Amino acid sequence: MKDQSSTPSSASRRAFLSTGSALTGGALLASGASAAPLGKLAGMAHVANNETLRVGLIGCGGRGTGAAANALRADPNVKLVAMGDAFGDMLENSLRSLQGQGDLADKIDVPEERRFVGFDAYKQVIDNVDVVLLATSPHFRPMHVEYAVEKGKHLFIEKPVACDMPGLRRIRAACLRGREKGLTMVSGLCYRYQFAKQETFKRLHDGAIGDITALQCTYNTGSLWHRGRKPEWSEMEYQMRNWLYFTWLSGDHIAEQHIHSLDKVLWAMGDEPPAKVTSSGGRIVRTDEKFGDVYDHFNTVFEWKNGVRAFSSCRQMAGTSFDVSDYAFGTKGTAALQHHRIENADGRWRYRGEGPDDMYQNEHNAMFKAIRSGEPIWNDEYMISSTMMAIVGRMAAYSGQTISWEDAWKSDTDLSPVAYDWVDDVPEVRVKRPGVDKYTFDGGAQ
Repeated sequence: MKDQSSTPSSASRRAFLSTGSALTGGALLASGASAAPLGKLAGMAHVANNETLRVGLIGCGGRGTGAAANALRADPNVKLVAMGDAFGDMLENSLRSLQGQGDLADKIDVPEERRFVGFDAYKQVIDNVDVVLLATSPHFRPMHVEYAVEKGKHLFIEKPVACDMPGLRRIRAACLRGREKGLTMVSGLCYRYQFAKQETFKRLHDGAIGDITALQCTYNTGSLWHRGRKPEWSEMEYQMRNWLYFTWLSGDHIAEQHIHSLDKVLWAMGDEPPAKVTSSGGRIVRTDEKFGDVYDHFNTVFEWKNGVRAFSSCRQMAGTSFDVSDYAFGTKGTAALQHHRIENADGRWRYRGEGPDDMYQNEHNAMFKAIRSGEPIWNDEYMISSTMMAIVGRMAAYSGQTISWEDAWKSDTDLSPVAYDWVDDVPEVRVKRPGVDKYTFDGGAQ
């Protein structure tokens, strides 16, 4: 089963090796590619169609519940057998939602003894399953991926995969071990699995617009949910229930949401990461204390070694216009990537495929097909690079610095709390100030 994205260029493979050398000495598997059609790995056997695959969900919010439904519809012989969340009410709401979907009822077997709650719930879920869906707030992704790989489980890994560089380096090391074990690792960067996008990007890479000279991506939306505060909640519980608004949990919205746009830019550039990043941003509407320490807008420029620049804008403000779009400009034409259109001297092309094209379902269909066939999918390279683009963009905006890709990878700024418990020992909530909160790259932030 092939990876659903284009095959990375040799340049992107070298960049991936280079950015990881500080952690692993550049010991990426010899293939360097993000898909395992390079052959079955030692010890990786196919799973017979009549063998039930046990699925576990970690993170029972809306995205996790949706992923579980997709997983159960992706294969005729799967069962959801374990669920975990930090909060029992979230788990129970998710389970009721899934049970209420008539076509899924026979595929759900999650008795009370396999409903796990708390910071360590992920271990208990992983210990009971063959395939794990990781959909908590992004901060917890590195520890969850590490444990799942240690236990030899196939993974669906929601985006982004970390909120800081130490976490991203942990993800990379774990994914390298996952490759060695022949585990399927599918990313939640779902546009890579949309057939319309695949055809559009194929034409782009085949030269439909000539050489790319510039890119533009926009993710401007309104306001999102906020769950308020209850007097019985500790500060830790309050922040985790409202995780969108705390950088240590979400990575800020440039990472949690805009990463989809950044991933399309990376894909357009053949999965070669940029050389340096400059950004500005702030909060001019979401200034209330309840919005934690995140910004409400970012404007970022990503620059590649060949001089190509991507101009990125994202915004979350109530009452403003909506725009999710991506464009690639070339020497021979223009591609509207989000809308699957290309214009060049030959005229106008628009994707007009037939049949269903649910990108969320497509990625799970591909994942279970790969597990059954014994030919694992590896989406780790691009999910790490896209996450890093978002993190570097945030760092550049928070600090006002232009930051190189190589320097960013060395950052030791760790956003983790001192301990994972329900007391109020949480990371400091302070909105970063460009020009004041600068980064060093031999010891983190000043």
